[in-house]
Parts: sequence; C-alpha cells; structure tokens
Amino acid sequence: MKLRRWIATGVVAVATVATLNALPATAGRPYDPAEQSLRTLGQRHGLHIGTAVDLAVLNDPADPRYRQLAASEFSSVTAENAMKWESLEPTRGSYNWGPADELVAFARQNNQSVRGHVLVWHNQLPGWLTSGVADGSISKEELRALLKKHITTVVSRYKGKIWQWDVVNEAVSDPWDNPPTLHYKGFWAQHLGPGYIADAFRWARAADPKALLFYNDYNIEAFGSGDPANDKTQFVYDMARQLRAEGVPIDGIGSQGHLGTQYGNYDTLQVAAALKKFSGLGLATAFTEVDVRSQLTEGVQAGDSAEINPRLQASAANFSVLLRACLADRHCLSFTVWGFTDKHSWVPGWFSDPPEGMATIYDENYQPKRAYHEMKADLIYAGPPYVLPRVPHRPRR
Repeated sequence: MKLRRWIATGVVAVATVATLNALPATAGRPYDPAEQSLRTLGQRHGLHIGTAVDLAVLNDPADPRYRQLAASEFSSVTAENAMKWESLEPTRGSYNWGPADELVAFARQNNQSVRGHVLVWHNQLPGWLTSGVADGSISKEELRALLKKHITTVVSRYKGKIWQWDVVNEAVSDPWDNPPTLHYKGFWAQHLGPGYIADAFRWARAADPKALLFYNDYNIEAFGSGDPANDKTQFVYDMARQLRAEGVPIDGIGSQGHLGTQYGNYDTLQVAAALKKFSGLGLATAFTEVDVRSQLTEGVQAGDSAEINPRLQASAANFSVLLRACLADRHCLSFTVWGFTDKHSWVPGWFSDPPEGMATIYDENYQPKRAYHEMKADLIYAGPPYVLPRVPHRPRR
C-alpha cells in the first residue's frame, strides 16, 4: 500500500511537470508561469483562488478594471454584502434578489464557483427583524420559524448554483469579550440558544443536498499555546466535533484570515497543524476572507518608504503563511481574499482609530503588490510530495 501511494505521488509529480512543460509558449517565448493568473496557477493544485465582490463596483462603468480582474484572476467569488439578510429582505416578505442574482450570473459567465455568504449571522440583520424581537412583536417561536424560512428560501433559490455556503458565521465569543470565558454569542444565541447552529445546518441541507456547508469564523487560524479554556480555535474544534457526533451535516470549517501586520500572528506550521486537526474530523477547510491590514501611521500617509516597505513585506509574509498552510492540507479547498484592491477595501472604513489599510493584494491603482507576487510564487513552486491534489468532499446526508 505504501509503495503504491508513493508511485501514485510520483505519477502526479511527473504529470504536473509534464503539463507545465507542455503549455504553449506565448508569442514565441517559452512558458513563464509568472505570467499566469492566480486562478490558473491554483488549478495546478485543484485549489480555488477566490475574492469577495462588491456588486456596486462590479457594475460601475467608470471602473472597468475591477470587473476585468474579478473575472480573470479568480476562480471563485463571494458576495461581500449582497447575500446577507439585511440586503436580501430589507422589508419583511419583500426580497431584493437582483445583486445576488447578478453575482451568480457573473460567476457562470466566467466559469467560476460561488461561495454563499452568509445565511446566519448576528450582524447586518434587517431592522424589521431585530426591532420586532426587541419590542416583543416577534416571539421566540416565530423567530425560529423566520430563520428556517430565510435559510430555506435563500438556499432553495440558489440550489445547484452555490459550491460552499457559510451557514453560520462568527457564533463564538473572543477571550476579550465580557464575560471572558468563551461562549456562544450574539443575537441568535441570545434568543434561540446554541441549538440554532445545528438547526441551521439541517435546514440548509434540506434545501440543497449538494452544497458544501461551512461554519465560518475569525481568529481560528491556529491553536493557542495557553489555557485551552480561552482558546477560540479549540472551542470551534470541539463544537465541530460535537456537531459531527450528532450527525449534523456540517461539511467544513472556514477560517476568515483577517490579519494585521502589527500583531505576532502565526507561522505556516502552526496554521497547517490547525487545518490538519479540523480535516481529521472529516471536514473540508477553507480560508474565506483573507486580508492583512497595517496601521497607517503619519509616516505611511506621508509616503515614507522606511515605514511603508516593512508593512508591505509583513503583509506578503502573512498572505503566504496562510496560502502555504492551505496548500499543505489536501482538504483545504479554497483560498478567498476579502476584496483584492485597496481602492475598494472595507478596512479603512472599519478601522479608523488608529487608521488602518493596505490590506489587499493590489494597490489603489490596481497594481499588484508584493503579496500578490508571493502568492503566485507559492502556487508556482509548491508541488509533490508535500502538496498533492485536493481531496473531493461530498455534502453530508
């Protein structure tokens, strides 16, 4: 068995090299993988390289470069906001499907997969829902029925068109929250209890038997080295293990990957170890919202290269850490950046005291940054025996 596996790995390696060597030269020049897109290079590993998409910018005729890069550089797309409940049903019973439909059509036109984001989250909920709960006009029983209806309606509409759904998002607290002991947090846990998580996965599976269903969260890139009781990654791991034991149809864990260069963060081996432990539960993994922000000090804003360059290098290193860890785990199916250009990044609008930015792989003029080139290098130079083709995952019944 070991001999056969070694031989198979060798065949993969030979086939990969042969495929690369067989690619045609461009305009009489030898093949140069550095000239290929991220999506093309990711295909070498069976890995989807994706991006979050702002639908308003995608349809802006004054900014055609955004649409061009979204189509050419990435093999999967995620709606940045268009599939959140607040956007889909701003008025009770009245749905605004237009932007989400446009993203699905864009993906189909460009032969891309779609990550659905997000079915259940405590933020960006419609005002009619939260106010109804607050004033008592929506009871606990009705709230549960509304959640089931929302999941069923949305997943059914896009049945067969969504590859991965972020079913539940950010349900776990952080060690700095109050109380500091890790717990299930937010609107849904407060009003329905933690059982809503299993319910959400079961309702989503009933609506689409073929979509992969993910739990998605931030600060779960690696296990901590301190008290396990305050280790968010351990909490999510234990939650996923329990859901699996109960037969809940959870297919994967999404690690968002929102990092900052001012923090210590993790090395590749730490991140790879976490992915391996999750995949040991039989789960797929994915990086779902990757960006690496930096503090915009006075020197950075003044254009001081002595302050800018270290941040660009640190950003590139962090993108690379996450991508290499993903490549090392055959169950890591996709790597999605949360927006690809600083021109339209969510970071400056959210992190303003102190101001932060420089979080994506292209600058404000759509010029690729060091992080983009390092991602390319990781995809080019990674290969057997340590990086093998992805392991397909099928939705759980």
